[in-house]
Amino acid sequence: MRRLLLAALFALPELSASAQTLHIGLRQDPDILDPTLGSAYVGRIVYAAMCDKLFDLDEHLNIVPQLATGYHYEDPTHLVIDIRSGVTFHDGTPLDAEAVKFKINRDLTAKGSMRAGEINSIASVEVINPLSVRLVLKAPSSSLLAQLTDRAGIMISPTAVEKMGDKFGTAPVCAGPYMFSERVAQDHITLKRYAGYWNPSEYHFDTIIYQPIVSPSVTLANLQAGSLDLAEYIVPTDIPTVQKDPKLKLVVGDGLAYTGITFNTGNGPAKDNVAGQNNLVRQAFELAIDREALIQVVYNGMYAPVVQANSPSSPYYIADLKPPVRDVAKARALLKQAGVTTPVPVTLTITNGADIQQAGEVIQSMAAEAGFDVKLKSMEFASSLTAGYAGDFQAYMIGWSGRSDPDGNMWQMLHTGGTFNYGHYSNPQVDAWLDDARKTADVGERRALYAKVWAQERVDLPLVYLWISRNTVAMKKNLVGFVQVPDGLIRMRGLRFE
Repeated sequence: MRRLLLAALFALPELSASAQTLHIGLRQDPDILDPTLGSAYVGRIVYAAMCDKLFDLDEHLNIVPQLATGYHYEDPTHLVIDIRSGVTFHDGTPLDAEAVKFKINRDLTAKGSMRAGEINSIASVEVINPLSVRLVLKAPSSSLLAQLTDRAGIMISPTAVEKMGDKFGTAPVCAGPYMFSERVAQDHITLKRYAGYWNPSEYHFDTIIYQPIVSPSVTLANLQAGSLDLAEYIVPTDIPTVQKDPKLKLVVGDGLAYTGITFNTGNGPAKDNVAGQNNLVRQAFELAIDREALIQVVYNGMYAPVVQANSPSSPYYIADLKPPVRDVAKARALLKQAGVTTPVPVTLTITNGADIQQAGEVIQSMAAEAGFDVKLKSMEFASSLTAGYAGDFQAYMIGWSGRSDPDGNMWQMLHTGGTFNYGHYSNPQVDAWLDDARKTADVGERRALYAKVWAQERVDLPLVYLWISRNTVAMKKNLVGFVQVPDGLIRMRGLRFE
């Protein structure tokens, strides 16, 4: 099977590297390429080349202008954004204030929008002049600018949306340096240089081809063979092989992403399971897991075990909040206290990446010793997201790529109205703390509110956080100009072959 897969990859068109074409390996196939509706991390990597945003992040996580040239607050609830002149979308439609208003309103109102919860502090958008908009906020929002450095800040052509309707994600039209050319599901996504881009001198490739490869061994083999120029993710167990290869180089840096297990506590019929309806059972499940051992086995000990969403580099990281030591006896005692019959059945949905499958098997084995009967349900990544939104799961091991502002790592997952709150966890007090943390820019005040959230989350345990990962990018030795940003996105600016 592996030989057949390798052969198929080598047979793809244009697989020889040149100064004009860049081949990038992705760990999964993205979901829909619509920044309003999409939710896959690897989709954000494609957007980084195809879709400019109002603002971006630099390597130090500073917010920097991109399609915007600047901003100012008239008062805490009125934000004015100035828009870059002379920018056009890939279909020739000009980027102006009306286009910005269109995209923000679409994010707020479109059926199935994944952005609504990120920017729902916006009450309305006012056009001041052709190159300025005013965002009128319902209340002060400390996280809004950070949200505009991601998919909520991506601008798309109103002309294309009106023409294509719900098919927009099959051929998206943005305002980035590269434009959509074609997509073959589970095979490749091709982008071509956009001749009308506003800053062309910083971009050196004519074509970018993204290839989803779920097998780490196949990704490594394609890198070594020269069929890939860059892989956005190398599993830690393959790092020594990359480091020994004279044709390759590795860039490793701190990341923002975490992986955890979400329990279905309130989303559809599948919520009616023992773990979903009893926090003592969820606490027992967590105590069955040895995070350090899990990370050592699957990731060579490279990742950091956590029980919170923000990375240790964040000012909102709570250092005193440590993962519990594995305690099988205490886990069994909690199950007895909960009054449940053992072994407790739990179906754990996992994605089809080799490392996640291995992690699932390790958790399955650990949990069995504490009185759980874990069944693993493996799904293709985008399909698992669909199941997650629909509540078609009992427990779901899924990662979050991380955001520079803590609100982006917490509100959407733990708030009753959060789009990525797959299990529909709901606690009114947690909602209030999360909402209040959006209204103040004071780090101390926000940190205190988030500490309360974590204290309650540790009791309810709707989401068992497991680890914070690192960014591990491998590429050809002669590919230069790569700048690693903690969000893990592959930015094309300055990237070129020597």
